[in-house]
Amino acid sequence: MSIKRIDVGTRMSGAVIHGNTVYLAGQVGEGESVTDQCKSALAEVDRLLAAAGSSKSKILQTLIYLSDISYFAEMNAAWEAWVDPANTPARATSEAKLAAPKYKVEFIVTAAL
Repeated sequence: MSIKRIDVGTRMSGAVIHGNTVYLAGQVGEGESVTDQCKSALAEVDRLLAAAGSSKSKILQTLIYLSDISYFAEMNAAWEAWVDPANTPARATSEAKLAAPKYKVEFIVTAAL
């Protein structure tokens, strides 16, 4: 099977397609609030999935990391406003120290093509 990389950088690619599956790098967003960061990160998920030929309706699994689990309800509100309600993926959410103190949420997405 072929491997296609999207938004290739020195450290990582934004997305990698292998077979009929697309794997996104962890997406963080900009903004002060969890809601703003979620909206920004999920817009980037939309962009990368479109570049790969997929969409949020084809997401298989999402891993969500919160810098503080107290953000869970706020993140869920942003997620539920964005996710395709007819095609919700398998999902896990946990608390983790993220790459920089300014980040409050990170999304790791795997989708079908």
